[in-house]
Amino acid sequence: MSHEEMTPDQKRHDQLTTAPNATEADAAPRVDVTEHDGVTRVDVAENAAVRPGPGPGMPEADGETESD
Repeated sequence: MSHEEMTPDQKRHDQLTTAPNATEADAAPRVDVTEHDGVTRVDVAENAAVRPGPGPGMPEADGETESD
């Protein structure tokens, strides 16, 4: 199958699994997208390996609290 004949999901899978040492887990969905009444909602998938949160330098990420 040529690249032009691939669906967007097939292209995404192909791109995420062609790197050296890539696994099927690398192509696992990371977000759930739903649409209802013209509103699009994007949620982090429950089984996502990486979840958003505070980044380095943020007190919550460094284990610090206001009382420290």
